[in-house]
Amino acid sequence: MFTYTVSVSTGKQEYAGTIDYVYLTLTGTESSHRTLLDESFFQHFARGTVMSIDVSVKEKLGDIVLVKLEKENFVFNDQWYCRCISVTSPSGDRFDFPCYRWIASENVVVLREGTARLSHEDKTSLLKEHRRTELESRQQLFRWTEWQPGFPMSIDANSSNELPIDVQFEAGKALGNESLFKVIKSLGLKKLQSSFQSSWKDIADFQKVFIKIKNPVSEYVMQNWEKDFLFGYQFLNGCNPVMISKCTNLPDGFAVTQEMVKGSLDRGLTLQEELKAGNIYIVDYAILEGVRANDTDPNTQQYLAAPFCLLYKNSQNQIMPIAIQLSRQTPAGEANTVFLPSDNRHDWMLAKMWVKSSDFNVHQLVTHLLRTHLTSEVFAIAMYRQLAAVHPVYKLLIPHVRFTIAINTAGREILISKDGIVEKFVSAGGTGTVELIRKAMKTLTYKSLCFPESITSRGVEDLPDYYYRDDGMMVWDAVKSFVSDVVKICYGSDEAVQKDKEVQAFVQDVCFSGLKNCEFPESLKTREQLIEFLTVVIFTASAQHAAVNFGQYDWFAWIPNSPSTMRKPPPAQKGQVDMKYIMESLPDRGRSSWHLGTIWALSQFQDNEIFLGNYPDMYFTEQPVMEAAKTFRKKLAEVTKVIKSRNENLQVPYWYLSPDRIPNSVAI
Repeated sequence: MFTYTVSVSTGKQEYAGTIDYVYLTLTGTESSHRTLLDESFFQHFARGTVMSIDVSVKEKLGDIVLVKLEKENFVFNDQWYCRCISVTSPSGDRFDFPCYRWIASENVVVLREGTARLSHEDKTSLLKEHRRTELESRQQLFRWTEWQPGFPMSIDANSSNELPIDVQFEAGKALGNESLFKVIKSLGLKKLQSSFQSSWKDIADFQKVFIKIKNPVSEYVMQNWEKDFLFGYQFLNGCNPVMISKCTNLPDGFAVTQEMVKGSLDRGLTLQEELKAGNIYIVDYAILEGVRANDTDPNTQQYLAAPFCLLYKNSQNQIMPIAIQLSRQTPAGEANTVFLPSDNRHDWMLAKMWVKSSDFNVHQLVTHLLRTHLTSEVFAIAMYRQLAAVHPVYKLLIPHVRFTIAINTAGREILISKDGIVEKFVSAGGTGTVELIRKAMKTLTYKSLCFPESITSRGVEDLPDYYYRDDGMMVWDAVKSFVSDVVKICYGSDEAVQKDKEVQAFVQDVCFSGLKNCEFPESLKTREQLIEFLTVVIFTASAQHAAVNFGQYDWFAWIPNSPSTMRKPPPAQKGQVDMKYIMESLPDRGRSSWHLGTIWALSQFQDNEIFLGNYPDMYFTEQPVMEAAKTFRKKLAEVTKVIKSRNENLQVPYWYLSPDRIPNSVAI
């Protein structure tokens, strides 16, 4: 008899263990008999344990290539999370089988030995057939659907419990109406919902919802929000740092003139000269033009605007607002009103509030939802549909899609659905959400997700104190270096990329199914193209999402700084608004409570968060890839150190792209 020692590792997460019967079959050149894995009832697949059992056979099995697991109910269906299995042969050779998945019901799972293999590298009919059936099964589970016309394609599931078990949230993690109600109650906001339509009396009144949950950044915003330097700073390092662009020519319809802004230009140059010198920047919310404002509440009319805001890099290298225009169309013969820093306090305050309200809506639905969440879901679905678990790209990407499909499904259920939370406090809620996403899809391109190109296309390479850009480039370079190492380990040539049917199908699924008409590549010809594509996938899911998500409470908690909705129309003329009008424009008490509760919940790291570069699940078993991951972590640690050192000298630290605070995936 020959003995193979099998070690079976059960996950540490809640409910990972099982009391069900589990049988195992080893397959090499021959197969073992079906063996019950059963040390004792009390140690039977307990959470966080490793079970070791011997499998005896009459003839040697050769190299073990497959392990079949069969689970049968003991009394009821008791799900089991299997981390991995290792098999040691009679001669001492070890074969590792990564699993890292839930096994539910009376289910059969066949695992391949963990060495990464491209599709054309499988030589035996057994392995080719296993690969084919695995992908066929996944394609039945992960089906595309169009949740709304014009949206990116998403998973075909109406609720979270319809998702494949391997992408569902683990026990204890959820996003839903009940959890947000608990947040609102715990933050002391629930009493405000009983006076939903009631306006605040004055700006200071907002402190009633702010005191309990302020932090150093949000408190700094509360104290300085009305100052122009902080207004401008947020376009660089706030929660939506992707809108600012260099302005070399004023856009059509922007009625600003030299005479209007000359008092704000401190170098003694004209506006045209400052434009030519590269000191003028702009944020343009044209995407909001024509989007229908939230009309879901018959008792409260809400409004949207599509403003221009002209920004000036002054001689102190501060980014200062110098002109704001809130409308693009006027009655015949009338000029658009341009608001200026020299206007009276209320006019200028309200004009800036309108810009920040527009920014809030574009941030939530375009920068955040579309360009990180929905885009990452497309990558995730295409990965599951087209890449076998043994494929190196699958192994590389799977940590970066953790919980993404689950969080997006929950978001469609309770955030952006009809009667969802977004409708309760966002001026682009309701029909406007769908209209805005459709318009934004026309600007979503592959190159716009390549971080270096996104910076150069906006002409902001030389902007001072642009920490989002500086830190983002360091993280992008570190990610790309790691991806390059892995690709060059697994692909010996450009021809290997071209021959890889699975990776080509993955790219095609993204292009033709998930993100149609978004100028994504239809195929990849070289290793460098594959490296860039995979860097986009990982950077979008990790760093870009972190940059635009985890600062929400910091910058949006002080509601006058970033109103989620406006309840009065934008002023068409100067000198006609007072503080009463401003307070009647800002979110009322009920909407303020939804605003605070939602952004607080969305800004929190999760329990057991896994940060960039950390891969506790060992999908790769090859030593060269493990060394590449180790080098990646070292580079990220260096970036973290640079950012920490810089932040020590900043009044408002910028940490959203510090690698030790970047989760691996879109999971909140």
